[in-house]
Formats: sequence, C-alpha cells, structure tokens
Amino acid sequence: MEAESSTMTEAATPITTAPDFSPMFADLKASFETERTMNLAWRAEQLTALEHMMEECEQEFMDALKSDLGKHHQEAWTTEISFVASDASYSRKRLKRWTKKKRVRTPMLGQPGKSWLQPEPLGVVLIIGAWNYPLQLTLAGLAAAIAAGNCAVVKPSELAPATSDVIAKRVPEYLDGECVKIIEGAVAETTALLELPWDHILYTGGGNVGRIVMAAAAKHLTPVTLELGGKSPCVVMPDADLMTTARRIAWGKFTNAGQTCIAPDYVLVDAETKKKLIPLLQQAVTEMFGENPEESDSFGRIVSDRHFERLAKLIDSGEAAIGGQINADSKYIAPTVLTGVSVDSPVMQDEIFGPILPVLIVDDLEAAIRFIRASDKPLAAYIFTKDANAEARFLRKVSCGNTCVNDTMMFMMVDELPFGGVGPSGMGNYSGEHGFSTFSHMKAVMKRGWWPDVALRYAPFTEGKFKMLRKLR
Repeated sequence: MEAESSTMTEAATPITTAPDFSPMFADLKASFETERTMNLAWRAEQLTALEHMMEECEQEFMDALKSDLGKHHQEAWTTEISFVASDASYSRKRLKRWTKKKRVRTPMLGQPGKSWLQPEPLGVVLIIGAWNYPLQLTLAGLAAAIAAGNCAVVKPSELAPATSDVIAKRVPEYLDGECVKIIEGAVAETTALLELPWDHILYTGGGNVGRIVMAAAAKHLTPVTLELGGKSPCVVMPDADLMTTARRIAWGKFTNAGQTCIAPDYVLVDAETKKKLIPLLQQAVTEMFGENPEESDSFGRIVSDRHFERLAKLIDSGEAAIGGQINADSKYIAPTVLTGVSVDSPVMQDEIFGPILPVLIVDDLEAAIRFIRASDKPLAAYIFTKDANAEARFLRKVSCGNTCVNDTMMFMMVDELPFGGVGPSGMGNYSGEHGFSTFSHMKAVMKRGWWPDVALRYAPFTEGKFKMLRKLR
C-alpha cells in the first residue's frame, strides 16, 4: 500500500508541539489491569456494539465515505460497513472456542502431568488505520483486538477526514471509553503515539512509513503487524474465459478508483491474448461505469491532490488503450488501461494505487513467473486459467501474501483465510481467528502431578539412569 503511507508524510496541519499521550496510555493500562477485558461477556458486548454501530450509523458512514473518496453507497456498504459488522459478528460467535485452552501432548518424562496453550490478551495495542478503506482497515483491526481482550487506541487516517470524524464521534458512544480510545490527527499525533511502549502495533499503509513504525516499535521491543502492499500481478492465460476474466479484472482494479492494496497492479499476457482481452476490458468498463465514467456515481475519486498529480503523470508511461482522461478539479482519473509499457516505465516502478492498469506482453507462463519473481513479493497475485498444471505451477512458484485463481480480491470474503503480506508486502496477518491470534499471546502451561516423582532426572547421574532416559525419550 505504498500510496497509503500518508499518516507520516502528508500532514494536514503544520507540526507544532508534540502532544503528550502518556496520561491516556496510563489510564488504559490501569483499565487493563482491572481484568475487565478478560471477561468474555465484555468482549461479546463490545463486538455486538460494533455491529450495532455499523447498522445504526450506516448512512452517516456512507456519507463520510462519499465525501472522502466518492464511494457509491453500495460500494461503501459492501467493502467497508458490512465488512466490519461481519468481522465483529464472526469473532463474537466464536469467542468461547477461540479462548479455550488447547491441550497438547505431554511426553513420558513429563508424566504425571498435562500441558496446554492458554490464550491471553497482550494488553494495550495501537491500531493505525489507512485512508483508502478508512472504516474497514481501522475498525476490523479493532474488532480483532477486542476479541482477544485488549484495550486499544485507534488512529484513523487524516486523509479521510469525514470518516475519521464519524469514527471519533460514534465509537465513544458505542464502545467502552475506558478501554478504547480514538486519536485523530496527523504526523505530530502519530509520532507521539509511536513513542509509547505498546504491547502490539497494527499498521496499514506503505513500506516507507512501515519502516518508521517498526523502528519506533523496536525501541520498546514491541511486536508489529504491518499490512503494506506492492505490485500485485495478474497473469491471464490463453485458455481463460476472457469475458469473465475481463469483468473480474476490471472490478478488482477499478473498485475504489484503484485505491486498493490488493488490486491487480499490472497484467501479464501473451500477444494474441492481449488483442482479445483489451476490447473485453473496454466492454467491462462500459458495462460498469457507462460511456463516460466521470458521470457515473459508481466510480470513485482520488483521495488528495498530491495522489492525483502522481497518478496523472503515470498515464504518460504508455499508450492509453482505454481511458486516460483526467479532471484535476474533481480529482477524477478515468479507468485507464495502458499498453506499450516496459519494465522500466515509471508506472512499473512502484505500486500504482490508482485506476491505471498496465498490460505487458510475455511469451508464456514461465516468462510471467520469472517477471514476477524478479521483483519484491507482492501482497496479492492472480492467475486466470483452466489448466490445473498452470495453476499449480503458479501457486508453487509465486510467493505472495494472498492468491486468487480465476478472480481478484475475493479471498477477502473468506473469514477463515488470513490477510497479510510476506517480505516487503508486510508481516503478520489478521482476519477472523488469525486476528484473534495476532492480538493474543499463546501462553505455554504445564502442570505436574505430585506422585510418582521419578528420580531419573536427578543427580547423581548413572549409566543406568542414562540408558533409561534414552529409551524414554
């Protein structure tokens, strides 16, 4: 999510005096020490309240997301509001199972005894949200932290000010204010928050700020979960159902005006398939957004002038086979497909994070795999094919955080799948039980019986004891 990392790089206001959040942090520590959050009933109540907030404040959130990103209410509900509500509901219904002790084998030498893993909350955690999905990528992490029994501070992105404002206003009305705090602001606030000794930090954004977060966390040996991004490739094989492929690529790329960390960043395809695919992509764009997408209320806008200017320059990296139109006044960039792009083109240097889709020609699957493996491991990777061998080859050779075969982004619908990157695209993951695990410590416990107390391990050591120990091991 390279383009998301604006919390530390694009301040809404000049930095003045750094705020002091240590009293708030101390209050949260004190709240955690009361063991209130250990109570499963408390966790369930908070998750239920989060669900209710999504339902009862639905219109308010829709209006805010429209203001910040031009999101249609259906897109806002599907990708943000219902996502958070579903995440909270899913976790709430499984709390008892997730929090149970997990028995493990106790070896012969440990008998009589029993061993288990006992989940426990980490303490007070920090969640730094992102602007591209300012509700989902902020409150889904909070749901996981609450499910695990933590106190939390949430820092929404200042680049989505309307959504940040609604979060700051509504969360204290629905959730326990002694255990959950919302901090708005920009660079000064984020910098001050990172000075504190959190028990865990979840950051969603770009790699540059991810390094800043990780460096700050290292001062306190605080574990981090970094949800970053990268150039997510999309390979289209000649045998794919190209109409369906075009529709699914266009949906994955142009949802939220391309400002999605798992959106297809570029397409790799052979020359003949490219000739067939480009007209079908045009057809898919027209079906979704009409002849003039600028007039469609289903197509969003770029979040800020800085990101608009960055994206507008990238269009010159190739030939606009589809789209290419821009409007600086409304921060509109048309759904654009570029051809004539090379690996050295500006559009191929960093994550695009906008509605621009380069299509590059490769000879075959092996060439596509070599192309992908020559770059950093991405957050997501996609292949469209009917060939099981090609699918297996792609899955085996392409390392990434998440993969979808014959579609884009749909793995986010599966609660049981973790969401996270690998290498430069991130570390750690969350979603469902994986989120619960991220914000929990699995404490190892062994309990011994009193009798018999076998003397094999005690001195004095003898050959007889040694032989017996070797057999028992």
